[in-house]
Amino acid sequence: MSDTTAERTDFLARATASGSGKRSFGNKILSIVCVGLAFLTLIPLCSIIFLVLKNGLPLLSLSVFTDLPPAPGLTGGGFGNALIGTLLMVGLALVLATPFGILSAIYVNEYAPASELAKTVRFVAKLLTGIPSIIAGVFAYAVVVLATGGFSAWAGGFALAILVLPTILLTAEQALMGVPKSFREASYGLGATNFQTIWRIVLPDALPAMMTGVMLAVARAAGETAPLLFTALFSQYWIQSLKEPTASLSVLIYNFSTTFDDHQKQMAWTASLVLVVLVTLANISAQVVFRKR
Repeated sequence: MSDTTAERTDFLARATASGSGKRSFGNKILSIVCVGLAFLTLIPLCSIIFLVLKNGLPLLSLSVFTDLPPAPGLTGGGFGNALIGTLLMVGLALVLATPFGILSAIYVNEYAPASELAKTVRFVAKLLTGIPSIIAGVFAYAVVVLATGGFSAWAGGFALAILVLPTILLTAEQALMGVPKSFREASYGLGATNFQTIWRIVLPDALPAMMTGVMLAVARAAGETAPLLFTALFSQYWIQSLKEPTASLSVLIYNFSTTFDDHQKQMAWTASLVLVVLVTLANISAQVVFRKR
């Protein structure tokens, strides 16, 4: 009887070892496949960075940040007005969209998460993330440009705000959902009100993730072209007022890359490099400043 039990135990041990070996081999194969696919996703990114650096560095100098765009057939010049216009309109978009996005996220997550209004806000926000950017430009053209009688930085900022609002709202809601419920319960247990709990406990803990969403919105707004063609248009001169046509890096890249002038085409590569560096620095700065300590 003991011999039979020993044989069964030995058989089960061999079967378990065999199954464990097969699972280990399968895990190794899947790990290799995942690592290989991860490297494949880096190929387009590295290719873009390589091309931007290769074609954009030759003209990169201090003058490109301080001079106006060159006319066709001329060399030199820069895109200082386009850089200022981009920063200005992206800043306007954030000023318009960030308060609405964060306050809406606080309402749908903290005050009435199961209400019909909250469900409607989530649905509309998700719907807006998928609309083409040119639709936002056409809407801003009809609402702002036609109402004011001209292209302007205000119209460009309004169009970009429409595009970044759903991103800010949805990422802010996810950030609030990531705060543990025990934090809220402990605050309520100490006698804090709902507003005090949100202001002093929930928001500070969710701030790093919220800023990540804001930086994602900055990256999208800085690279948009179609909405600005309908709202801010372009200008060869320095901006003097928010009520006049305003240059931007994305529109400058579009205009210069479609010309037959080689110098302007290379200038478009340099503007692309500057745009990529600005977005990267903004993301890194936000991660460093607002990361959880």
